[in-house]
Amino acid sequence: MFSIGEFSKASGLSVKTLRFYHERGLLVPAATDERSGYRYYDGRNLEKAGVIRALRKFEFSLEEIAAILEDCDDDQDAAEYLQRQRKILEGKSRHYRDLVQRIDQVMQLQREAREIVVFNRESQEIEERFVQPQIVAGLRIKGRYQDCGKVFSKLAKRVGRHISGKPLCLYYDGEYREEDADFEPCFPLRKSVAVNEFDVRTLPGAACVILLHRGPYDTLGESYARVFEYAKHKGYEIELPTREVYLKGPGMIFRGNPKKYLTEIQVPIRQET
Repeated sequence: MFSIGEFSKASGLSVKTLRFYHERGLLVPAATDERSGYRYYDGRNLEKAGVIRALRKFEFSLEEIAAILEDCDDDQDAAEYLQRQRKILEGKSRHYRDLVQRIDQVMQLQREAREIVVFNRESQEIEERFVQPQIVAGLRIKGRYQDCGKVFSKLAKRVGRHISGKPLCLYYDGEYREEDADFEPCFPLRKSVAVNEFDVRTLPGAACVILLHRGPYDTLGESYARVFEYAKHKGYEIELPTREVYLKGPGMIFRGNPKKYLTEIQVPIRQET
């Protein structure tokens, strides 16, 4: 028989762990002195401790180990448990590989976004300009911002030969919205034509604070912040809808390089009274 200290050295399990395993009924000493409470272990305990250590290395939980010890008499009996654990670990391995890949992608996007922000701050100047009235065909919808591309595609098929400039989008919300954004994809037209479902009208001219943004659409927020700061400093009141003109972006077939997208932000303003 081994004392708990001797058994600890022989088994490679700390005394604290042995006491914990005893409390959980996982590794019960061969004998316990009723008066002193001392625990004593034998050779069968030592063999069982070795099995527990091996299973813990395979990341079995204590509950699973207890079930294996109760159900299995030899390695052959444990094969089903080991096979099941192998599948679980394979799934975790794939999961963690995917997470690492996604983290790498996010870090790369953050580096690129920082570069774009620095570029826009250093090279893109804010200007004030009166945007002339223009005839447009548009469809005002409520949804997610990424729905904009579908509307542009549909609109281009209906008014393609009448288009006279770059696509633009009007944003009627004074805030960012996830699911129910209010916006209107538009195309400028050479002349007014009747187009079922779409609204063809003259978009009024407006005095605007304008900034040319270079980079993917998910970095537009930094440029909007610059425009809003400028307008506030000048004492202007922002009017809706704000406008985005897509000078260079994804095509109908090819997505292009988002780092090279060019978007002109046009924010209508008026003097505060």
